[in-house]
Amino acid sequence: MRLSTLPNQAPSTTSSCTVERPWLSILIPVYNVEPYLLECLNSVANQALDGVEIVVVDDASTDASSDLLTQWNQAHEGRLRVLTHPQNSGIGAARNSLIQSARGEYIWFLDSDDIMLPGAIARLREILDQRAVDMVLCDFKIVRPAMKLKHRLRGELHVKSFALKKGSVGEVQIQLTRGVFASGQVHLWTKIFRRQLIAEGFQFPVGRCFEDVAMMPELLSRARSYFYAPEVWIGYRKRPGSILAGSGLAKNDDMMQSLLGLPRRLPSDLDAETAFACAFFSAGFFLSACRQAGKLGAHERLPLYLAQFAQSIPLPIPSLLKAYRGRGWWWRAAKLQHWVKRCTAGSDQKQEDALFAIQGKD
Repeated sequence: MRLSTLPNQAPSTTSSCTVERPWLSILIPVYNVEPYLLECLNSVANQALDGVEIVVVDDASTDASSDLLTQWNQAHEGRLRVLTHPQNSGIGAARNSLIQSARGEYIWFLDSDDIMLPGAIARLREILDQRAVDMVLCDFKIVRPAMKLKHRLRGELHVKSFALKKGSVGEVQIQLTRGVFASGQVHLWTKIFRRQLIAEGFQFPVGRCFEDVAMMPELLSRARSYFYAPEVWIGYRKRPGSILAGSGLAKNDDMMQSLLGLPRRLPSDLDAETAFACAFFSAGFFLSACRQAGKLGAHERLPLYLAQFAQSIPLPIPSLLKAYRGRGWWWRAAKLQHWVKRCTAGSDQKQEDALFAIQGKD
């Protein structure tokens, strides 16, 4: 199979795993994670059962990550299948290469600075032996250099990735969409899914951050069944230098673009609670982007962010504000209204009215 991430460019395979017809592919994109890479690889290899393949792509790392991969693989008898990009192509391209190379029935992405907790793979297999669902969701904990009391009080030792009841089993995409967006955990590494779901027409955007958020609605819409295991299987590392720890206008722009056109990508028969969950999540991105633009003095970005926000929620902004107040969320409503007004400052009343007219009014 030819893997391509850029025109006329294919990742090369430096070693191979001998597992035939694996039931699970664990996919790890690697870029400049030298201090954390060995812990990540060991956390997977120490529990990988028969029928589990581990595929890694080195996205042209400039630190010692590539050497570590080679040394680790030699010491573990070629346990990894290692792909390499000749030049850095970004996380989206890395994920696309991994998907094209994966052979397992199920796919599990793991970030190379995170860890898989002991027993996670065995527990996943146990669940799938009992119910052959399209997607399994798990919880995670946050890993810090020093876990303080305030972090424990925030619940960082067990963060839920799904906001419906424990052990929920369903066949409705609306349930799945609501549970994921209401939790606020719209990322890949707590979702294990059938490779068949992404067999056709599924590509992560290249050259942008928040590529997993951009594709999550599509992934959820393809699943016909799921199981939520409220168990901590992943350790998510909070660290400086990570993609999400960075700041700047480029990250802001990617964040806002990731949900652009979301209403068109959601189930057509969306209920009010699911629509609210998606709008609330999108509002979080909008507020974060506005605050960062304000700090950087990039006030000219604000009208664009508001226009993108309006196209990223499945209900009008006035309806979202009304829903906030109906829940007693007066402070949240005030913050959202404040930034909406900041974004329209300097525009005439006709322009502001036009924005709300496009969305509709109560």
